[in-house]
Amino acid sequence: MSILTLRKATLVGLTEDKATILDQLQSLGVMHIIPLQQPVSSTSKSVEQVHEVSPDQLQGSLHYLLSCKQKRKQVMSERHFNLQEVIDNVEKNRRVRLSLVERYDFLQKRIKDLSPWGSFVLPKDNELYGQRFWFYLVPNFRMKEVEKVSLPWQLVHRDNRHSYIAVIAEHEPSINELPVVRTHTGAVPLEELKRELEDLEVELETVEAEREGYTRWIYLLQRSIAGTEDAAQLSEVSDQTLDKDEIFAVQGWCSLDSVEQLYEFADQHCMVVHVVAPDDDELPPTLLDNPTALGGGEEVVQFFQMPGYRSWDPSRVVFFSFVSFFALIMSDAGYSLLLAAILLFYWQRMGQTETGVRIRAMGVALAIASFIWGVVVGSYFGAQAPFEWLQGLKMLDLNDFDSMMLLSISVGAVHLILGNLMMAWVKRAELQKWASIGWALTVSVALMGWVQGFEVIHWLLCSVGLVLVFVFSSAQPNWGGRRWVDGLLALTGVTKIFGDVLSYLRLFALGLASASLAMTFNKLAVDVAAALPAIGLLFKVLILLVGHCLNFVLTVISGVIHGLRLNLIEFYNWSLADEGYPFQPFAKQEVSPWIT
Repeated sequence: MSILTLRKATLVGLTEDKATILDQLQSLGVMHIIPLQQPVSSTSKSVEQVHEVSPDQLQGSLHYLLSCKQKRKQVMSERHFNLQEVIDNVEKNRRVRLSLVERYDFLQKRIKDLSPWGSFVLPKDNELYGQRFWFYLVPNFRMKEVEKVSLPWQLVHRDNRHSYIAVIAEHEPSINELPVVRTHTGAVPLEELKRELEDLEVELETVEAEREGYTRWIYLLQRSIAGTEDAAQLSEVSDQTLDKDEIFAVQGWCSLDSVEQLYEFADQHCMVVHVVAPDDDELPPTLLDNPTALGGGEEVVQFFQMPGYRSWDPSRVVFFSFVSFFALIMSDAGYSLLLAAILLFYWQRMGQTETGVRIRAMGVALAIASFIWGVVVGSYFGAQAPFEWLQGLKMLDLNDFDSMMLLSISVGAVHLILGNLMMAWVKRAELQKWASIGWALTVSVALMGWVQGFEVIHWLLCSVGLVLVFVFSSAQPNWGGRRWVDGLLALTGVTKIFGDVLSYLRLFALGLASASLAMTFNKLAVDVAAALPAIGLLFKVLILLVGHCLNFVLTVISGVIHGLRLNLIEFYNWSLADEGYPFQPFAKQEVSPWIT
């Protein structure tokens, strides 16, 4: 169990010290606040009163600077930092850059459109005795219609799709005279547009250099955002305390390990503290505690569904099962080395946040497990092992359908048995625990019967398991008719658990598909090289690169999607009964000085 035990703590202090006490309590960062009254003021207004710059402006400016490719060395000291001035300068730079980029894109498109017409200057109205030029972009297959036009026209340019036609007329020809509508080329000559584009490029370089210079303030902007959000949270909590004349009270949940810190905090600030265990009818938040090496499973659990406080933490089971499922789907030692290389490339970047470190640890486990399983099945980019000693480590063949199906079904059955046993542990004080035990018994015996051949003992034990499901599935306190109806409905879950176990066959199917596709690309590359002795080697390399990159991407996507699906759908349905909400500490944010 890695769900920490919580206590409900109430702190009572003097109202005159409230601001200082709450600020220090936020610095301590061990409590999940329980509102004792509804807020009476808007937090956004209070934040803007404290800070001249709004949080939206800060976020927008920071995002703009973070998206800059080149960044300067970060300034840590605030001696030369003026928040309002920096924000104003960044916003001005952003607006100027946006207008320049819009004009630059317009000019590029205009130049591209005008280039087939060539460089020309439109004559003035009186230079051609009132005649004017009209331009048309005509599809080649409609040029026969243009030849019937009575007006003077000239073919200026032709490509594989269009013909560029210039027509001379005093007034714009009617729609019926030409097969297409007129093309607007504009009055600005092509050479002038090119000169303007060149000038814009210089301006954009200057603006980009100025933007790059402002990136030196990213860390201080991040810290300013943290201060803004801390102030907003402090203001919100201040509105949620219970104020009575000269005293106030703040209440919240804290872990059992941090109770001693609260007592010390209360002594330092001359406060009264009262700590009690949660009542049976109370639902505290869920605070998970997992080591960093296994924290990737916690990230997955928090993203999908937070378990209830009185439930169990599936993070570690999800971690190991997801790693195992991913390895079975990848089924190639060469692809696992490629995954490890990608992980190594992003190693430092992922280490800048706690979440990144946890995901990185999971990535290491995925690469190691996938390599080991790839060695076991003897697949290296769809080929055999390059060395004899590696070939001797091959123990299974992906084309052995019977063995792989047995492995996949066994993995699924064990996974769901574990889920039902954990559900039974959670409901250990209720009669419904026997229903979960019944499901676990039924699946276990059915698996053994399928492997060994069903005998009388297997049918008997399966019947015992289903009887437990029928009798103890209902939550009704009495033994009336409603309870037996619930039991009959619960028995319909036989088809569901049977389908869920079979769902694990996707591990074998996807692993076989990945290996087969890799071998197909290898064979195709060899055949092309043999058919084209000269240039065939180049095509062989291209087929191998493109084919294996495509197969690698598909394999990783399949491993992630289906590996998570088996955990978060099939497994969760049998192991978690209730959903909780996360523990959100009343704490100040920390900003790292390293940026990406």
